[in-house]
Amino acid sequence: MRTPILLLTLSLTAALSSAGAQTLKDAQSLFNQGKWQEAASAAAALNTSDGFALAAEATTAGAGLSADSQKKALFLKAQEYADKAIEKDRNNAEAYFEKARAQGRLAQYSGILQSLGLAGDMKKNLEKALSINPRLAGAYVALGLWNANLVSKGFVATQATGANKNNVVPNFKKALELEPNNPTHRVEYVNAMLLLNARDNRNFAIGQLQAAINMGGDTYWQKRDVETARAMLAKLR
Repeated sequence: MRTPILLLTLSLTAALSSAGAQTLKDAQSLFNQGKWQEAASAAAALNTSDGFALAAEATTAGAGLSADSQKKALFLKAQEYADKAIEKDRNNAEAYFEKARAQGRLAQYSGILQSLGLAGDMKKNLEKALSINPRLAGAYVALGLWNANLVSKGFVATQATGANKNNVVPNFKKALELEPNNPTHRVEYVNAMLLLNARDNRNFAIGQLQAAINMGGDTYWQKRDVETARAMLAKLR
């Protein structure tokens, strides 16, 4: 009787694994449709590192659609999800990236000292993510923005964090090398370059925004960024 029982056990294990993977896929599908609350709940319910990382991503993205009074709490919740993802798997690059992304957004709603502290932690988490997965394009985008944002804030911010304008372009070029057809990366590249010098980078911005528009978008979030690119382009022209 041992062989049939063993086969049954293996079959059940495989079925459960398949169901879990499908559930994560379903949560990702919900997120891609813009249903961020449902996606976060479904992903977190998996109680896995990948699930919590997706829940963090969905919550951070959803905060962008929420009232200002709700944003800070959502970014804190996203960090909480990311921490759980890291606890489950300390080699999950996406988990560190999502924590950094939530920290970057939270810094925008914090005081100067707290925001500089968050900036330092954000960079460490991005570097950790890239040490695990050097092909994580979003992390290069975030590093490019990190440098551009802090440089734009002036001498005190750059001295406190080590941000450097010379690190902006190389990070974005790496991201575009890895994911050349992602319109979001193009929009963020433009945002970074306009922060550094809006007048001198106008023509560059027009080219990148037009490229983003031409790409269209595969998900709800990318389509939103394409519309953002369209609006930005209209203002520049």
